[in-house]
Formats: sequence, structure tokens, C-alpha cells
Amino acid sequence: MNEPSPPLAGRREWIGLAVLLLPLLLVSMDVSVLYFAVPFISADLAPTATQQLWIFDIYGFVLAGLLITMGALGDRIGRRRLLMIGAAAFGVTSAAAAYAGSAEALIATRALLGIGGATLMPSTLALIRTMFHDAKQRATAIAIWTAALTFGVALGPILSGFLLEHFWWGSVFLINVPFMLLLVGLVPVLVPESPRLTEGRFDLPGAALSLAAVLPVIWGVKEIAAEGDGTLAGAAIVTGLAVGAVFLHRQRTSAYPMIDLALFRRRSFSGAVVINLLAMFGLVGFAIFATQLLQTVWGMTPLEAALWSLAPSLLVGGAAPLATSLAQRGVPRSRLVAAGFGLAAAGFAGMLTIDVDTPLWTLIVCSACYAAGLIVVMALSAELIVWAAPPERAGAASAVSETSSEFGGALGMAVLGSLGTAVYRAGLDLPGGLPAEAAHAAHETLAGAAAASAALPGETGAALLTAARTAFVDGLHAAAIGAALIMATAAAIALLTLRDRTPATATAPAPHP
Repeated sequence: MNEPSPPLAGRREWIGLAVLLLPLLLVSMDVSVLYFAVPFISADLAPTATQQLWIFDIYGFVLAGLLITMGALGDRIGRRRLLMIGAAAFGVTSAAAAYAGSAEALIATRALLGIGGATLMPSTLALIRTMFHDAKQRATAIAIWTAALTFGVALGPILSGFLLEHFWWGSVFLINVPFMLLLVGLVPVLVPESPRLTEGRFDLPGAALSLAAVLPVIWGVKEIAAEGDGTLAGAAIVTGLAVGAVFLHRQRTSAYPMIDLALFRRRSFSGAVVINLLAMFGLVGFAIFATQLLQTVWGMTPLEAALWSLAPSLLVGGAAPLATSLAQRGVPRSRLVAAGFGLAAAGFAGMLTIDVDTPLWTLIVCSACYAAGLIVVMALSAELIVWAAPPERAGAASAVSETSSEFGGALGMAVLGSLGTAVYRAGLDLPGGLPAEAAHAAHETLAGAAAASAALPGETGAALLTAARTAFVDGLHAAAIGAALIMATAAAIALLTLRDRTPATATAPAPHP
């Protein structure tokens, strides 16, 4: 006898999905919304160089460190309830950040925003499992979720540029408040509560271990990407990995673990986590090169560069829904993911045609190729992760997915950034007679070379800037080759791992070993 078909979602569920996209957009935008605000914050609050770095980074660090904890907490107390708590906290701390009177206060409120963001992100993806029971509708919803996530990161600099032209720097935070109020009012009406894990207590020691494992690794990888000094950063990474081993041991031996490690024995789940990490490796790791190319090599203003950076996103908006539609028609997801990585590899390979005088459309086409391919990968990997986890574990599974995204982005910036920097420095042909300070600044970064050239006499400054731009393009080519090779490897991984797609059902907690 055939099993009855799952109920189809109606208008209420689709409107509820639109509401769930609000916190997703805002949380992803807050990663990048400070790009243009730093000069205004520096003029107002006068932070030290170290404080300025922490204003940027503390949000992402706290967000990454608490994703697993908040995902598991949502499985315990209900994801809708956690979403409501997080929305209220995010709104209040956004207002506090907007009116921060010192650098220390802004750092503290940015950390609190990271806590709020960690409650929102896994809840939105996991609630899709609760709202959409039909596999085809759920896949479409996840494709929309993925597009909103990537669009939010791209939209952040543009929104901040617009707000800063009309208001003070606090407006980039204050814009969150009305949307959080809207979320608190609409979620109870449109979004159902999720199934909960009721047995046992929440694993507080496990939560502390997960935070102590993730934070040092993320910080160490980003520090290597930013500074190139691997001594202290390497020690932090090793410490984080050691704590991570203790965390995994606790999850294996605990009667009520935060994460069911049996999920990783399913190739569809573990493979999807890995390919999600590799997709973010390419997407985030190469973004800095495209931004510097537009601004420092081609001379665009920050707002112009942000607007042109958004152009590929507009071109590839239909990539995730198209891939979902093909999957629903029977095309194996392993082949679709491999094709997405192949398209991304082609886009990165196309970057080898970029030069100092290349037309802008070449960059847009190449960026659209790799962005479309990676959005396909991210949409399908999110679907596989949600599918593989039992309903009451969907929050923790979603948090694992998003934590892998954070690791992938950090690794991409470190590996591709270091590769590009090494080639830039090796190929920089400085003109003779430069002051030692100018030569040192030019050797460090392209931005340093641009600043140094502006202070030099006409021909010497122009020669320095030309040499730095040429060396930067060589570094961009090296990073593009590295990204293309990683994408090709990821395509092979997808074909080998993404085969088991048996849906998970609700499970009782495992007995104590």
C-alpha cells in the first residue's frame, strides 16, 4: 500500500518563508555592512588600530563560534521560540550599536549582535524543514533561502554606502530595528513551532567546548590571511583543533549530545558539509581580489565598486531555482553539484584573461559564471543537509552547515589571499629611487602602493602605481588558478560522495554507550 503524499504548503507557508528571509538578509548583511562606515566611525570614536580590527571581526567570530550551540539549543526549546528571542536581542543590540559612544562600547555591542545572529541563522533554515513537508517545495524554499543569503552579503556594502550618504554611521545598525519588530510580530502568526528534543539536559560543557574549538581556529585562519604571520595564529589553530577533538569525544560518549555524529556516516550529509565548505572557499576567498580590482586597479569609487559587484548576483538569481527544478525532474544531485563546481572552475579560469586594461564586462561574465555555479552548489548542499537530518535534529544540522561556511570563507581568504600576496610581492618591479618607506608600503599591499604613489612626484608615482597594478593582476591570476583547481577537486568529491539520499526520520536519543 502506497504511503500518503505529504501535505503541500499553501500561501501561509510561503508568506512565512518571506518573513524568515528578513533575519537572514540582515544577519548576512551585517557581515559586510561596515565596509564603508569605518572612516566615519574612526572620525567619531577614534578607535586604535587594534580596536578597529575588532570592530570588524568580533561579529563574525562570535557568530561562527555560537552557531552549533544555538542550533542545538533551538532543537531543545523550539526553533521558533529561539528565533523570537534572537530577533528581540538583535533589534535591541542594533540600536545600542547605533548609539555607541566609544570604540569599546561598539565592540561589545557587535559581539552581542553576533550572539543574536547565531540564534537567527540556523533557526531560519531548520524551520523550512518544519514548514515544507513536500520534498519539491522544500527544495524550492531552500533555493530561495540560499539566494537570499548570498544576496545579503553583496547588498551590505551598497546599503551602507547609500545610508552613509544621507545619515550618520549609526544608521547602518539602526536599519535592523524595524525589520526585527516586523519579524517578532509576524513569526507567531505565520511560522509553526518545530518538533523538540525533550529527553535529557542541554549539554552546557559541550557548548563551551564547541565555542573554545571554533573561535581559535577561525581567528587563526583569518589572522594568517590578514597578517601573514603564522606563529601565534598557528598555535591558536592547533589549540582549537585539540579542543575540537575533546568536543567530538564528548559528543560520542554523551547520552544526549548536541550533534548526532551518526549523521556524518551518511555520505549525503558529510559530503554536503564538505562541498558547502569548498563553495564558500571559492566565493569568499576570491571576493577581495574582485573588489580591489574594481577600486584600486580600475579606479572606481567604493559605491561604484559595490554596485558593479552586485551585477553578477542579479544575473545569476535564477541559478539555484533552475538547479532545484532539474533535481526535481530526476537529474542526480551529484551531477548537478559537479556541474556547478565545473561552471565555477570555468569562471575562475576566465579570470586569467583579466588585465589592467580589460573591459569591465569580462569581469562581470567571469564573476557571473563562478557565482552561478557556487550558488547552485550551496542550494543543493543545504537541501541535502536538511534532508539527511531527522526533524528534531535539523537545527544542529543547519548550524553545522553554516559553521562549515564560516570555515570555508576563512580558509579561502587565507589560502587564496596568501597565494595572491606572495605572487604580488615576488613580481613587484619597483621603480628606482623610491624612498624606503614608500617601497615598504608598496611591497606590503596594493592599497599601500596606491597611497604611496599619491605622495610621490608625478612620473615616479605613476610608475609605482602601474608596477603595483600589474603585480596585483599577476597575483589575481595565481589565486584564480588555485580556486579553479579547488573547484575541479570539489566536483570529483561531489560525484563520489553525494549518492545516499534516504530521508531521515525522527529518532529517539541514542542510549549511553
